[in-house]
Amino acid sequence: MEMCPCKVIGVTGSDGKTTTTSLINAILKESGFTTHLGGNIGTPLFTKLPEIKPEDILVLELSSFQLMGMQVSPDIAVITNITPNHLNIHKDYEEYINAKKNIFRYQTEKGILVLNFDNEITKNCAKEAKGKVIFFSSKEKLEDGFIVDDNVIKECQDKVRKHLVHTDEVHLRGNHNFENIATAIAATSSLVDTEKAAQIAKNFTSVNHRIEFIKEIDKVQWYNDSASSSPTRTISGLNAFDNPIILIAGGYDKNLDYQPLAKPIVEKTKALILIGQTSGKIFDVVKEELEKQHKELDIYMCENLKETVSLAKKLAKPNDIVLFSPASASFDMFKDFADRGEQFKTLVNQI
Repeated sequence: MEMCPCKVIGVTGSDGKTTTTSLINAILKESGFTTHLGGNIGTPLFTKLPEIKPEDILVLELSSFQLMGMQVSPDIAVITNITPNHLNIHKDYEEYINAKKNIFRYQTEKGILVLNFDNEITKNCAKEAKGKVIFFSSKEKLEDGFIVDDNVIKECQDKVRKHLVHTDEVHLRGNHNFENIATAIAATSSLVDTEKAAQIAKNFTSVNHRIEFIKEIDKVQWYNDSASSSPTRTISGLNAFDNPIILIAGGYDKNLDYQPLAKPIVEKTKALILIGQTSGKIFDVVKEELEKQHKELDIYMCENLKETVSLAKKLAKPNDIVLFSPASASFDMFKDFADRGEQFKTLVNQI
């Protein structure tokens, strides 16, 4: 970033980083800009420095690990949300939050910071910002900013609300993705007309391993959400559907609290299939919630991914959704979440 000759847009957050970063890149690219997408997404942009021109735009996804030692901030910074994550690596939650704040800490008064108004931590980051702050929200009717309200993504300015796109027209599923679209439009609003940005975002299809539709088998839809490596992400995945859900969850333990996941599982699923290190933790909180609500739910423990797919196939009935959304990291059995997702897709495609 210190050596980059062009404008830099950086995105961080506990959830939604990759989709938001990819959306921003798509909006800019389709509006005629030459962009370079990388950072935590995986492309080593340092090797591309000789090709980057001053009029180009660098679009970076930034993890807490990348931000932790940084002393430079992007021109336009985005924080999608902050919730507990990576607590197996960070000293404590405070260190994790501080790492995230580096994305705007070194901005000047010319900087732009896009923040989630609905998340207490990110909302309060506005007090520390040196430049312009743009909020997005799906819970508050902001006077200024970008909102998801009444199934419409709107731009709010001087108390006037401009309708940009109806959520029914959007390819992406779930309220969290509508928030991601609002965020991406906000982040590009100084560069691209917001109505044009909304039209580009409308046609954007899901990023690999993020509520990714695989196929329909015997009127059952199978989705790969392997990138959901924390409870909050899996909750978003569950909330994206109205159909009965067979959830496959569990994986590597990042020392996260699974209590918030219990109620959504009890309320949204017809069966739960567990795998990996965190299966016991998830089982315990769900069992406790079932007792509290005096409900029953079929819960199964499996040894490997192949077993989960085979079991889900037997349990699924027409109109059901099979959702692979682990709420845990992948390192107990897989190289990374992409490897886990590809293996799941291969197994589903073999049915």
